[in-house]
Amino acid sequence: MTDVQTYKLYSRVARLGSFSAAARECGLAQSQVSRMIAELEASLGTRLLARTTRAVTPTEAGTEFLSRIESILASIEDAENSIREAGELRGTLRVAMPSTLAIRVILPRLAAFTERHPKLQIEVMLDDKRQDMVREAVDVGIRVGPLSDLPGTARLIGTMQRVIAASPGYLERHGTPRHPTDILQHRIVGGPAGAHATSWQFEQHGKRESIDVQPHVSVNDTAGALAAAIAGLGIISTTSWACRMDVSNGALTPLLSDWQMVDLPVHAYFPLGRATRMAARSFVEFIETEFARDEFQQR
Repeated sequence: MTDVQTYKLYSRVARLGSFSAAARECGLAQSQVSRMIAELEASLGTRLLARTTRAVTPTEAGTEFLSRIESILASIEDAENSIREAGELRGTLRVAMPSTLAIRVILPRLAAFTERHPKLQIEVMLDDKRQDMVREAVDVGIRVGPLSDLPGTARLIGTMQRVIAASPGYLERHGTPRHPTDILQHRIVGGPAGAHATSWQFEQHGKRESIDVQPHVSVNDTAGALAAAIAGLGIISTTSWACRMDVSNGALTPLLSDWQMVDLPVHAYFPLGRATRMAARSFVEFIETEFARDEFQQR
C-alpha cells in the first residue's frame, strides 16, 4: 500500500510542475522523487504525469487523482491535530499577504496565535503582487481589494478604510485640493491599493464623485508608494492603516477628510477550497477576530 508521504510528494510535484523543485522542498534527491512517483504510477497502473524537457504536468487521470488526494491529505492532518491535547496544531502553515499589511497590522498581533500553537511553524510570504498560491503551496492568502475570478474559496474577513494623502512639501508647492475634481490638477502616485482602479470614488451626503486618475509615478509595493508620496511625488490613495504612522508623524497629510472613499474588502483566500487545512482555518478565525476589534475598522 502506498504511504501517505508518497501522496504528499506527488501533490507537490504536480503543483510545482517540477521533480527538482519538489525534491528541494522535501529535502530529497531528485532521483529518489522520480523513483517514488514512478512506483506510484506503476501501482495504480496509469500515467499521472506527462513529462517533457520543459515541464511536468498532470495527465487527465493525474488531475483527477490530485483533486481527490489533497482533500484526503488535509483530512488526515486535521484528524491528527484534532486528537492532540487542547487541539494543538502542528506542521507548517504557509501564509501569503501584502507586505505592508503584514508588517503594520498582522505580524504585531500574531504572538497570541503562535503561543497558542507553539508546535505550528508559520511561513509568511510577503509580496504585494498576486502570487500563484497553488504552485507555491500557500495554505491561505490575505488579499486587500477586489478578488479576481480564482479557483478555490474566499471569505470576507473585514474592510479597510481608504484615504488620500500627500506630503506637506507637495501641498506647499502645488496647493491643497478642496474638492475631488481638484485632483485632476495634481500629480498622482499609484500603488497596489489602487492597482485595479481606473478612478477614485468619493461620496458626501449621498452625492458621488468619480475621478479618473492617471498615475505619474507607479509603484507595485505599498511601502514604496508611500515613500514616493512622502518624498513629494504626488497624491496617494491608500488605506488608513498603511499610512497611519506617516500621518501621525506629519510625513503625510490626509486630504478631503469630509469626503468618504469606498472601503476596500479584505478576503482570506483558500487555494485548495474544501481541502483547506485546519491550521489555515484557525489562523483566519484569529485574524478575523483581530480585525473586528481593531481601531482601523472605525472611522
